[in-house]
Amino acid sequence: MGWIDGTPESDEWRGSWESCDVFSGKWVFDNTSYPLYKESDCPYMSDQLACHKHGRWKATEMWEKLRGKRLMYVGDSLNRGQWLSMVCMLQSVIPADKRSMSQDAPLTIFRAEEYNATVEFFWAPRLVESNSDDPVNHRLHERMIRPDSIAEHASQWENADILVFNSFLWWRQGAVNLLWSDEANGVCEEIDELGGMQLAMETWANWVASKVNTLTKRGENSKMKRWIRLT
Repeated sequence: MGWIDGTPESDEWRGSWESCDVFSGKWVFDNTSYPLYKESDCPYMSDQLACHKHGRWKATEMWEKLRGKRLMYVGDSLNRGQWLSMVCMLQSVIPADKRSMSQDAPLTIFRAEEYNATVEFFWAPRLVESNSDDPVNHRLHERMIRPDSIAEHASQWENADILVFNSFLWWRQGAVNLLWSDEANGVCEEIDELGGMQLAMETWANWVASKVNTLTKRGENSKMKRWIRLT
């Protein structure tokens, strides 16, 4: 392997590019042993990234931590991708006749029978109620939210043991229309995305705070029975 001048003006770069035909050739077996280096031989390896030193992630250990619990992802397509990646890793150690996937839109549940555990995804792209809550038909020209309404969504996830929320969609959309819950047939108010996000996040945060307070009153705060994360 060698280095060439990567500037488009160089003759070496131009010659290599012109002689390269990605449609010509054949697949060859790569018998190189992996990994390509030993962690102990690299003076720049960080403890945070040392897989061999601390042990690789094991699906069976994850299931033991999830035994008897519900892990739920809530949000948009970004969290759906995270959920599916987790399911794909975890399902690999579960026999086919001991696992199942069920969908009752907007909730999808992967279940591991022998662990009595589930890894779930709930489609709620705005977290609060919106006209984008249909997991299939949600690409709408005008976005509308009910900034003070979260109870219907929360009824699906409030008994989960571990919750992972995400707010990705709020960072890439434009203005939204507001429709307050006590004005079902009222006039919509347009607001910029940051203003809409603030209202939605306040409603979400208030819900989280109310549940934490409830657990605290029950004396369950020290047991860490509920984990909630927003990404």
